[in-house]
Amino acid sequence: MLTAIGQLATVFVGVPSIIYFAIQLREQNRERRQSAVNALTVQWGELTKALHENAEFTALYLRGVQSFHDLDAVSKLRFSAFQNRFFKNFEGMYYSRREGILTTDLWSEIERTMSDFLAYDGVRQWWETRKHWHTEAFVRCRRCDHSQGREADGLFDL
Repeated sequence: MLTAIGQLATVFVGVPSIIYFAIQLREQNRERRQSAVNALTVQWGELTKALHENAEFTALYLRGVQSFHDLDAVSKLRFSAFQNRFFKNFEGMYYSRREGILTTDLWSEIERTMSDFLAYDGVRQWWETRKHWHTEAFVRCRRCDHSQGREADGLFDL
């Protein structure tokens, strides 16, 4: 009888502890997810600063999205460096989605943004020459395949 009471007491103490642990784990996962999203947002903001803080680079970027092939060697290098950082950021977000850190809604927003950029001739030209700088999984991911032939909406028309 004493053993049964002891086992029952263990259950009454153990079950709430397991429930408490599960709740704590869920909260930690939520906080981790939110922290990762915040970090990606900061990275994105830092990356896009170049487009609005440097008029010379902005002009180069506008020429590059029209035609990567028409840029001179130095401009190609600068455009490539920026695009590489840009798409490495997208790639990081892709892996965050695969790990369950980014929600479907956030990933859909990122996919639409990538599609918009890849709709520009110059960005597609760059991607074809530099996609080997990225992981095969990312290259194969959804709409990195720009073969859909979607056209740019004129956002960067000169």
